[in-house]
Amino acid sequence: MDGHQTPSQHHGHGPNDSFTGRVHLPYADQIRDVRTQDVFEWLAAGWRDLTRGGLTSVLYGGVFALAGYVIAFGLSEIGHGYLLLPVAAAFTLVAPVLAIGFYQISKRLEAGERASLGDAVTAPRVNLFHLMTAGLVLMLFALIWVRVSTLIFALMFPATGFSTEAMLAQLATPAGLVFLLATGLIGGAFAATAFLFCAISLPMMLDRPGSDFFTTALASMQAVLRNPRAMALWAAIIAVATAAGIATFFIGLIIVMPLIGHASWHAYRALIARP
Repeated sequence: MDGHQTPSQHHGHGPNDSFTGRVHLPYADQIRDVRTQDVFEWLAAGWRDLTRGGLTSVLYGGVFALAGYVIAFGLSEIGHGYLLLPVAAAFTLVAPVLAIGFYQISKRLEAGERASLGDAVTAPRVNLFHLMTAGLVLMLFALIWVRVSTLIFALMFPATGFSTEAMLAQLATPAGLVFLLATGLIGGAFAATAFLFCAISLPMMLDRPGSDFFTTALASMQAVLRNPRAMALWAAIIAVATAAGIATFFIGLIIVMPLIGHASWHAYRALIARP
């Protein structure tokens, strides 16, 4: 890592020649090994960036909390409150591209520069076309998930109307528990897929202008599969922290989103060596 060593460098980890010899994929020779302990160092580095970013990070995090309130209120007003849980889950699928501003703040802080809210908001312009492509792909993925969860509800409760009251009433029944289990398993598969291809692809696209989503997604897949324990722990932390942020009526997102966003930048820097 430029300017300082990554946890991987502390312990002599480097590209695995046998691995890259077998798998001829983009960036395979730049992927590092990490340990589960390193995940907590990413979080610590993310917290340092959050405190150094100060009001900039908090204000950008507040945008997510405000968006959560607007979406929840809008769904309730149009009688689609039953979609709140699926939409909240869909948020986690598109969060990597929404966190571009946090990656930019961390990148500037890493370079010894100051970061402003304007820097965070305008961050996508460094690789606008490819980041927009990533956003569209993730949005489509999230919409498919919302449609699938709605279809599962309709199939399991065909005589029940689509309303918040109907869903809450059904969730208290044995069939409702089966529904929660089914949607949890399927939603988990969606989330795991999104994490596999997006764990480091978005910060990588910001860091390397001109790199496209599909190539960096392959790099992300290789990094995750090469470090399954550490990345499984990182995915679990992201899921729990995001769920906690949403469960606090979105207020927690003001801190959770900057923390995870900044830490994700450090995860990328630890997992991918400079060319």
